[in-house]
Amino acid sequence: MSLRLYDTAAHAVRDFTPLRAGRVSMYVCGLTVQGPPHIGHVRAALAFDVLRRWLTHAGLEVTFVRNVTDIDDKILAKAAAHGVEWWDWAYRNELACTRAYEVLGTLPPTYEPRATGHVPEMVAMIERLVERGHAYAAGGDVYFDVRSWPAYGELTGQKVEDLQPAADSDTDDLKRDPRDFALWKAHKPTDPATASWDTPWGRGRPGWHLECSAMAHKYLGEEFDLHGGGLDLRFPHHENEQAQSRAAGDPFTRYWLHNGWVTLGGEKMSKSMGNTALVDEVVTRVRPVELRYYLVTPHYRSTIEFTDAALVEAGQAYRRLESFVRRAVERVGDVPSGTLPTAFVDALDDDLATPAAIAVAHEHARAGNTALADGDDTAVAAALGAVRAMLGVLGLDPLDPHWADGGADDRLTEVTDGLVRLALDQRAAARARKDYAAADAIRDQLTTLGVVVEDTPSGPRWELSR
Repeated sequence: MSLRLYDTAAHAVRDFTPLRAGRVSMYVCGLTVQGPPHIGHVRAALAFDVLRRWLTHAGLEVTFVRNVTDIDDKILAKAAAHGVEWWDWAYRNELACTRAYEVLGTLPPTYEPRATGHVPEMVAMIERLVERGHAYAAGGDVYFDVRSWPAYGELTGQKVEDLQPAADSDTDDLKRDPRDFALWKAHKPTDPATASWDTPWGRGRPGWHLECSAMAHKYLGEEFDLHGGGLDLRFPHHENEQAQSRAAGDPFTRYWLHNGWVTLGGEKMSKSMGNTALVDEVVTRVRPVELRYYLVTPHYRSTIEFTDAALVEAGQAYRRLESFVRRAVERVGDVPSGTLPTAFVDALDDDLATPAAIAVAHEHARAGNTALADGDDTAVAAALGAVRAMLGVLGLDPLDPHWADGGADDRLTEVTDGLVRLALDQRAAARARKDYAAADAIRDQLTTLGVVVEDTPSGPRWELSR
């Protein structure tokens, strides 16, 4: 395949060549379920969902792993603050994350392992590191010895002597070097008894970085193709993952990919900053498909400054594509997805250049609208097939059942359509008898109700204004 991706480790765009012909293995850092997700969190999920869809479209079999970090200092602290068990708090927010992934149309992962379900694998990895001289036990904790691994810092281009202390525990006095990071944390009297596991070093719980290395090894093996996550994870999380995995003897990932931030007021969106836009809240203001369009359209490595105005503009742009698709289907029927335009393919092969890819979709939609106006059904069908194919790859096809209303809403849509059609028939009758004032009044009343009427050569059509 001709796909080229920006490898963070190489600081360059590289040709993507899978480790095994016909197969791709991907590990993407999931969320620490300390609270409900904001749109900055789901941007990563959407960016790698598009990559996965593109690889699948190319005929590759993709194994996609996204973890759940369900044990963490912040989870314990927030659960205690709310007076609930830590596992209760974690599961509530795991469900909120799953809800956000699903509402925005991300494909489910092949595997979605929880950290708490993989303690034996973590213990085994720690034992390998201790045996190789890259980790040491102290006071019930186990630390990675950064100075034992000369390549430490290579992912982010940093030298050990220039780094700040890891500050990942309150027992730094036990470390050989303050930059050593925790692989295992001893149980503290203030921690819940259920938040600890028996190990050769005593009861305790895993360090954050260890979790992903152990789970990636279990589900993808010693070496795999792609590791993705947000830009903020490069250091220390991904740097530490790479160091401990390679020190344990695993080649680990062959490509590192990182998506850009979503900012609010110029600052990275984060729970600790308190400047978040929760997915559950945003999708009450815009349709989920429009939020997906908003987050997918910019290049995955760019920064998105979240504003209501930009969200509205993205919704309007998506509705132009949607309007063409629905008008075209009314004219020529449900044409299946066609061949992808070369310009679209070239765009996505160029480090997932979604802005250019979306631009190609809009070009074909405009050409299709011209064909609709000209009554050229052959050209309409061709444009419809191309637009649907492009939007399908991006998870944005308006006719995808995921974006369709279901259940009782179908009946409501049917009734609403019947009532609007009745009004349009009355308007047509008024125009036929040259009672243009009555016809205009009917149209004005529909407009007031939020119904936009468009007169076309094949008759009036309507849609809701947004």
